[in-house]
Amino acid sequence: MDHQNEYHEELQKVQDRDFTHNWVSSSAFVFYLSVFCLLAFFFGSCYRLYHERYDRLDVNIQESTQYTPKYK
Repeated sequence: MDHQNEYHEELQKVQDRDFTHNWVSSSAFVFYLSVFCLLAFFFGSCYRLYHERYDRLDVNIQESTQYTPKYK
């Protein structure tokens, strides 16, 4: 009988420390992990857009279609 109590106490200790058996710590971990992933994705996307932005191109535009058109 004593071995059975020791086994249950040891099992309870393992389950208390186990990630899958402790709902409170596992939900907090998943929440903070998802917040971190979303922020990393957001800042990564902003960084990528900043470095891959379009440069101004020197395009020839007809003078008659400009804001102040010039006619011949």
